[in-house]
Amino acid sequence: MGDIDYQLRALGRNDLEAMQRFAAELPEHDLLFLGRDLRHPKVIEAWLRAISEGEIVSLLAEDQGRIAGTSAIIRDPLGWSAHVGEIRLLVAVDYRGKGVGRILLQETFRIALEMGLTKLTAQMTADQTAAIALFESLGFRGEAMLRNQVRDREGQLHDIAVLSHDVARVARQLRAMGVVTS
Repeated sequence: MGDIDYQLRALGRNDLEAMQRFAAELPEHDLLFLGRDLRHPKVIEAWLRAISEGEIVSLLAEDQGRIAGTSAIIRDPLGWSAHVGEIRLLVAVDYRGKGVGRILLQETFRIALEMGLTKLTAQMTADQTAAIALFESLGFRGEAMLRNQVRDREGQLHDIAVLSHDVARVARQLRAMGVVTS
């Protein structure tokens, strides 16, 4: 992958300051799908607390001590949709198009399967075509378009695209074709 020498690892409590720097460098538009502004320290603290409490599984790609990207699986194990996980993916602007997002997404997908999740969802603004293409390349498909769902600081409304992956259906198809046996 060129001159990028990154490692994947679990995001943890000691990453607070690095996450604050990472979030501060992201364009606001990239954060609109999250529901909360990740650039606010309390949002990052809540994320790290949820990780330590087992509510979120989160990875980061690190390049020479700098966060190149993060991913997370959010689910509610006590809810009616405990079989569903929401995948969130953020990549630093200068690491886009270099495979960091794909590697993070593939590893996050693998973890979701190990967790026994049978459906995965992802949300992003509808104009994030590169992100949509990345998710679609791994089998996600458009499920909904939420019109005027979020408002940025300038008051501009944006649509949110919801993509999903029916992991259980795909696994059944692969078994039926003899591609996988488990």
